[in-house]
Amino acid sequence: MARVIVYCLLLIGGVCFGADARLEIIKGSKQLPLVAVYLSGGDLDKKVSKLLAKDLEVSGNFRVSSSERKREQKPNFTFYQAKQIDLFVFVYQNRGQIGFDLFDTNLQKRVLSKELPLKSLKEYPFVAHKIANQINDYLGAPSIAWMERKVIFSKLIAPSKSSIVVADYTLSYQETLIDDGLNIFPKWADSTQESFFFTKYLDQPTILKYDIKAKKFQKILSSQGMAVVSDVSADFKRILISMAPITQADVYLYDLDTKHTKRLTNYPGIDVGANFVEQQKKILFISDRLGYPNVFLMDENGGNVEQAIFHGRNNSSATSSGSYIVYSSREEKNEFGSSVFNLYLVNTEGDIFQRLTLNGANQMPRFSKDGENVMFLKNTKSQSALGIVRLRYNKTHLFPLGGVKLQSFDW
Repeated sequence: MARVIVYCLLLIGGVCFGADARLEIIKGSKQLPLVAVYLSGGDLDKKVSKLLAKDLEVSGNFRVSSSERKREQKPNFTFYQAKQIDLFVFVYQNRGQIGFDLFDTNLQKRVLSKELPLKSLKEYPFVAHKIANQINDYLGAPSIAWMERKVIFSKLIAPSKSSIVVADYTLSYQETLIDDGLNIFPKWADSTQESFFFTKYLDQPTILKYDIKAKKFQKILSSQGMAVVSDVSADFKRILISMAPITQADVYLYDLDTKHTKRLTNYPGIDVGANFVEQQKKILFISDRLGYPNVFLMDENGGNVEQAIFHGRNNSSATSSGSYIVYSSREEKNEFGSSVFNLYLVNTEGDIFQRLTLNGANQMPRFSKDGENVMFLKNTKSQSALGIVRLRYNKTHLFPLGGVKLQSFDW
């Protein structure tokens, strides 16, 4: 029984340690506007400015430079034009708020000037992300609203103990929400990110829903073997669950309003890690019915099971957005003798196949809500990091975990 549960956890989590995606890959050297972010003022101003510069770089919509320069109310635009700077921004503090001035060199005027509330000093990363969004929107560039969303993850602390932590996408902000016992597989439960599902080991694995503001728990269901929420429907009324009431791990659909549980698979092996696909008309899941983990599709009622991926012989985790699927596949061992897991992008029509990563163990892919990005866990010989693939631009950005042992995450 223990082996079944451990194997199931590996399948779902990779390693225990939204709307259709827009996939136009920009090729060639398209000239982007150059924005200069100037570091001025005190330590907090500089922290916000540095993170703002990183946000604008990650957006893929700007060329970015940053340097020390005193804030100017009436800048000499000739100076900035000579440096071919299109936009420049100063960040400052004013009575518990973070303000910013954005100047357009070509228009020779200040085009944005706002002050944003800062609830606490530790929440400065979200202010930086909000400023980046407003600068991005000024240019009418492709949305980067996803930067303001929170990431939630389970962090392993000790054997049989893990905490639930909420963070920004860069991990600059982190706040522990739950830290008693074994708390794993968090999943956002609403559009405003004010509640989440997670599995807690009580007398048996139990799925709970936690309201962050009210600090209240609600029991959803429990199971003798395993009980894990793997996906939540777009209207947040149904959840897909990997559950093993006896010894067999299968996929179940649970209606949060009626509290009705429907079993979708009934295979004498392991079926786990289900996700909604194609506007919830299909469901993908991971199964070992070929003798190794692979990705399968089925109808929303559990019928018409079919193999979805025909590449790789160990495809142990997958995520979906619209008709797009990103999955992790184990490759041949590298020259150091370590297994390489790479991420691949496909669609259900079968006309897209693209590798997204190149080296290391890249696992636990998760689409952003807008389908524009894929977050994943990357482990190499030298570091562990959260990675973000910007699908529109075919670029990857890594944010070091700094010793944090991630069990699973959602965003």
